[in-house]
Amino acid sequence: MKILITGTTGYIAKRLVLHLLENEKCELVCCVRDLKRIPDEIKNNSNCSFLKIDFLKKRSQELPTDIDIAYYLIHSMTSNEDDFSALEKKCAENFKNLISKTTCQQVIYLSGIVNDNSLSKHLNSRLQVEETLQSEHYFLTTLRAGIIVGSGSASFEIIRDIVEKLPVMITPKWLNTKSQPIGIRDVLQFLSGVRLLKKTYNRSFDIYGPEVLTYKEMLLQFGAVRGLKRYIYTLPVLSPKLSSYWLYFVTSTSFPLATALVESMKVEVIAKENQLSNWLGIQPMSYKRAVELAFQKIEQNTVISSWKDAFSSGVFDDQLSKYIEVPKFGCFKDVRFRNIKNEKYTLNKIWTIGGKNGWYSFNFLWKLRGYIDKLFGGVGLRRGRTHDTYLEPGDPVDFWRVLFADKKEKRLLLFAEMKLPGEAWLEFKIVKKKLYQRAVFRPKGVLGRLYWYAILPLHGFVFKGMINALVEE
Repeated sequence: MKILITGTTGYIAKRLVLHLLENEKCELVCCVRDLKRIPDEIKNNSNCSFLKIDFLKKRSQELPTDIDIAYYLIHSMTSNEDDFSALEKKCAENFKNLISKTTCQQVIYLSGIVNDNSLSKHLNSRLQVEETLQSEHYFLTTLRAGIIVGSGSASFEIIRDIVEKLPVMITPKWLNTKSQPIGIRDVLQFLSGVRLLKKTYNRSFDIYGPEVLTYKEMLLQFGAVRGLKRYIYTLPVLSPKLSSYWLYFVTSTSFPLATALVESMKVEVIAKENQLSNWLGIQPMSYKRAVELAFQKIEQNTVISSWKDAFSSGVFDDQLSKYIEVPKFGCFKDVRFRNIKNEKYTLNKIWTIGGKNGWYSFNFLWKLRGYIDKLFGGVGLRRGRTHDTYLEPGDPVDFWRVLFADKKEKRLLLFAEMKLPGEAWLEFKIVKKKLYQRAVFRPKGVLGRLYWYAILPLHGFVFKGMINALVEE
């Protein structure tokens, strides 16, 4: 059986690929926009092949003709585009045109629960995509989920930020909105279970957990799992914009995502009962159990994917690999090198930089830069890292993005996703028992040049201290 997976580097698709490889005998064709971002866990798997394709482009690469099943898992809530729904529809139309030229029998689409009379922009967009994907060339099976609970999911990490940082919360009234969360493990079972199941053809099914909870109840139950007593008071009036700012500053989310989430959180996401779980023999777990299992992954440092892996809106308009070649001209640079005593020690320090380990020198200045970034609508430092000791292209490291990470080549290259009047790179490379640390800034206009000179005095402390910490045991 040959299965096409779209959105391979995304939160759901990456986990689904590993789930299918572990539990099924199948051949996977994984679609990616950038071949530099193929996850290491599947890069060398003999049952996986990779196809560079951008479904936003009408004249994109053709798909293999012998596809049996396709998963449509392309969706983002972080877009800054004014006409988000038009982009979503265009992507679905291009996919539909390409997959219709194959022998594909079934397309499986993961959507959102759309039972409320007043839907958010993003839920409306998902419903529009579902309608767009309908075709005479294949059968469409749509699974509609509400909040997905799992390590690294946007909802999980945002709730975690709120609960672990705020003992007492003054919150917007939408915390009383009801939802029906489902664990990520159950979602993967449903996605896998409906393959070639004829009674699901050309039908849609809500997939859901056993409890209907308000967001307030989810926060309190999350706190109970963590052993934290929390007090929550909701305000009767708080505008959507103020709610977005509240969510943005309290959590590690970006402002566009915070705005989209606030809009969605005003809509009740309660499922319509159906027999799908009985047909597949799935007994969805409780919300608390899903949270407990998520923390098992976190404590074992085995988080497979995270919503933070998605690029910060407006930074990468094209492929990540486009930025790997650091520019040589028209740039300001801070280049330093040190002799290395213990190469293994230094390499491990480089690979664990950022996140909870910090930046090894003058961390309060890095934190201050993160706060300033947040004030200007940037990602700040709060998103940390997906893994504590492991890096691959596309991973976030605070307000940086990994462009290149190869321990064999002894090189790590980061690109700045913070708000800047220009573009910035930070590179670490070991050559012949020497560590080279290079910060490169390509300014944009006069403001960019003024910015560089304004922070130049700090470089002597920050960059010097960082390289010294990387080589000294």
